[in-house]
Amino acid sequence: MEHLPLYIKPIFILSTLLTILLLYKATRYSKPIIIVIVLWLVIQSILSLSGFYTVTSGIPPRFAILLFPPVILIALCFFTSKGKTVMDRSDVKILTLLHTVRIPVELGLYALYLHHAVPEIMTFEGRNFDILCGLTAPFVYYFGYIRNVLSRNILIVWNMVCLLLLANIVLTAVLSAPFAFQQFAFDQPNIALAYFPFAWLPCCIVPIVLFAHLVSLRRLFIASVKP
Repeated sequence: MEHLPLYIKPIFILSTLLTILLLYKATRYSKPIIIVIVLWLVIQSILSLSGFYTVTSGIPPRFAILLFPPVILIALCFFTSKGKTVMDRSDVKILTLLHTVRIPVELGLYALYLHHAVPEIMTFEGRNFDILCGLTAPFVYYFGYIRNVLSRNILIVWNMVCLLLLANIVLTAVLSAPFAFQQFAFDQPNIALAYFPFAWLPCCIVPIVLFAHLVSLRRLFIASVKP
């Protein structure tokens, strides 16, 4: 990845830090959460810098270590009292605004595509429309939670559509990587996410974005069943 211009790595580093900062604020400055995230980033930084994820043979691929632990942790939040407390105390307005980080992330992915590190299919010129979530997030934040002119149903639909778009790019990224089950982009596979700091996208930004949507939907559904 030495051929990449200097500006690309800071895009992902700053996007990750902004995502963490917004989550920290949304969770009322929860110290346990920020400590877990920082430790997780340190571990993943060491692994990605060592070339651990560049080994793509084997089933399941090592790439799974980037995604599954955070997803399991998120799932546990829904089944533990402490997890539910964190979710129910979180500021949904900030969690909605958090999705604006998807704009620089998508621009960063496009820059990686231009320099042959990810396939076109992973960008907004391909099958990735996730940038629409980032572009609409400020409007949903303002009209949904500041002006309160968007209905609860509209907020639910927006979150669900954005979840589908997130699932789309995650699946596309996995199936475009040079694994044994690769399905897309054989001429230019997804290789960037095996390297630092791009590995922070699947191990940190994606889980936090997922968490933000799930918390928002939980709060919206709970509010919809209250008398």
